[in-house]
Amino acid sequence: MTTKTRFVRLGLMLLGMVTFVVFLQLVQLPMHLAHVPNVAGVLVIGALGLGFYVGWVRLVERRRPNELALSAALPQGALGVAIGLLLFAVTMALLAGTGAYAIRGFGGWSGVAAGFATMLGGAVVEEVLFRGFLFRTIRDVGGTWIAVAVSAVVFGALHAFNPGASVVSTLAIALEAGVLLALSYATTDRLWLPIGLHAGWNFAEGAIFGTAVSGHTMSQGLVRGELHGPAALTGGSFGPEASFVAVLVCLAASAVFAFVVIRRERAPIALLLVETAEA
Repeated sequence: MTTKTRFVRLGLMLLGMVTFVVFLQLVQLPMHLAHVPNVAGVLVIGALGLGFYVGWVRLVERRRPNELALSAALPQGALGVAIGLLLFAVTMALLAGTGAYAIRGFGGWSGVAAGFATMLGGAVVEEVLFRGFLFRTIRDVGGTWIAVAVSAVVFGALHAFNPGASVVSTLAIALEAGVLLALSYATTDRLWLPIGLHAGWNFAEGAIFGTAVSGHTMSQGLVRGELHGPAALTGGSFGPEASFVAVLVCLAASAVFAFVVIRRERAPIALLLVETAEA
């Protein structure tokens, strides 16, 4: 890939990201004026985001959007949700083990379905933007590990404007979510696994455990619990995502994904060596 081609690819990526955000902002206006319910609105925005991305890839990049192959949607999406739920449950179990979290009761099932739908719609938009546009393009231009680093930093930095955000929470988001979600995409070359993982984590955080999601306070979760202790342990007002426990749990999962990615990227080289030796 020539230097000129790299700059063109990066320029198209930035144009696509800006156009994507502007498009979604514009379609939200009539929905707001029509008083579309929040859950339905988020799902519509997610669907329109996917539609925009498919159209951009086909019309501007002139290729098939293989990263959204429908055959992988259900198995990889469901696996992602399961991983996200598991990782957050492990985080809360560890916090409970330290005495920083205690369950006080149960809030009921009424908001669980709506909570999942909301988290799914939000995950679709963020994954299309940060993994579909940003990570995928930078990986093609500069390689996997540069793309992981750059996309993680950008992802963390944009969460610095959330309620209750701090330098610590921004760094935590970059390390635990930015790295993990980028590597989950690199593992499959599909968006479905990171979409499911992102949605599953946020769903567990907000709709199940009722804790703040990236600084946004949830009204009620399936479980009513209390977090208490130093912010480094509990995440403070930003939520458990800013806890060093969450960072360690997600980095451990990232290490597994990294191992898979490294094996995948070395496979063509190993195959070439074998074929050369046989010749």
